[in-house]
Amino acid sequence: MDPEKLGRFSFVGARPFAVFSSKGDKINIWHREKGSWEEKDNPFNSLKNFLNTFQMITSPPSQAPPFNGGAVGYFGYDLGEEIEELPVNSLDDLKLPDCYLAFYEKIYAHDHLLNKTYLCALGLSDGENKAKELARKNMDKFYQEIKAIQLDNPQEKYLNFEKNTELKVKSNFNKDSYCRIVEKAKDYIKAGDIYQVNLSQRFEAPLDIPPLELYIRLRNINPAPFASYLNFKELVVASASPERFMRLSDKKVETRPIKGTRPRSSDPVRDNELKEELLNSEKDRAELVMIIDLERNDLGRVCLPGTVKVPELITLEAYATVFHLVSTVEGVLPSDKGVVDLLEASFPGGSITGAPKIRAMEIIDELEGLKRSIYTGSIGYITLNGDADLNIVIRTFIIKNDRAYFQVGGGIVADSEPEKEYQETLDKAKALMKSLGL
Repeated sequence: MDPEKLGRFSFVGARPFAVFSSKGDKINIWHREKGSWEEKDNPFNSLKNFLNTFQMITSPPSQAPPFNGGAVGYFGYDLGEEIEELPVNSLDDLKLPDCYLAFYEKIYAHDHLLNKTYLCALGLSDGENKAKELARKNMDKFYQEIKAIQLDNPQEKYLNFEKNTELKVKSNFNKDSYCRIVEKAKDYIKAGDIYQVNLSQRFEAPLDIPPLELYIRLRNINPAPFASYLNFKELVVASASPERFMRLSDKKVETRPIKGTRPRSSDPVRDNELKEELLNSEKDRAELVMIIDLERNDLGRVCLPGTVKVPELITLEAYATVFHLVSTVEGVLPSDKGVVDLLEASFPGGSITGAPKIRAMEIIDELEGLKRSIYTGSIGYITLNGDADLNIVIRTFIIKNDRAYFQVGGGIVADSEPEKEYQETLDKAKALMKSLGL
């Protein structure tokens, strides 16, 4: 997906050497050499301490892919409760970890732009010479493992699927009840509590196909630059997200908020009309500008003064089922700040909360009824030298106990029309519904 700009690399890892997870202030850590232990702490503080136990003693070569080993996983939306004092009125029915990161020492990376594949291996040791020796041994072993793999093409068997007319999908809202929470949100806007808020509904359905098959269907139907597949012990996450939350590379920060959506049409004339309608929509442009200001403020809390800029104000991006308006905001971290400081200053992303952020999150908790869990959190990687790339968790399935859950929402502002807002959520759900066979 657009390898020249966003979707250049794909990464695959297996058999992690460590796992970090949290629920509230309860931290669980497993390490291959050190065993398992529990902590009670703020998860961001605990994660920072754990990341600080690793140090890259040699820099990757200049031609190496941006991720060569480290943490892969998710930060759930509800981690926001560990940053701000927020009311908790919604039901946590999925009971999933708030944060789940698996640490990998061997990574298979593919460069879609240059059509090159890289094998990356780390050596984990207290001594520099021993670490280098272990890295060489890991690479030799990794190479032999890759050579021994018998590859097939699962896409051929997974993509030729029939519609599932028997599948029953249910939501925690119907049209009338969703329109009512939109009206309630507009009341808060009129009262001056907020300028906008993101409201969502959650769908669920039984899943009778392998989660990997669902992911391959979704990736084919809705190609996206920040897609991911996480196969963890408690759950599987299959995401086709188009939105970057935060990239950190050599202290340079980039966030790419999305606001404004129109469905795609199979009729080229109508498709172009919808594109132009979005580009010229004062409402959607105003929504995005508000979120740009919020993101600038978030980055300004942790970045060096004068470095926060907006190099790309409003641009249109086309995806398989929708058009979006997108912006880019950049900044530079000081030398004593890292990825966890960046997360604490900016999480969760403003594009999926609203403005002002804290009051919007309070209203989300009141009106949606269910905790968001992973939805509108972030999925991505953190390297052991402190770089990171994280998405916003949208267009995503959460799979637990043979059930698939997915959530879709939109930004509500003063002139929002409830029925159109409801329809926008359905437009965003099209690719996910189609992946299920509907």
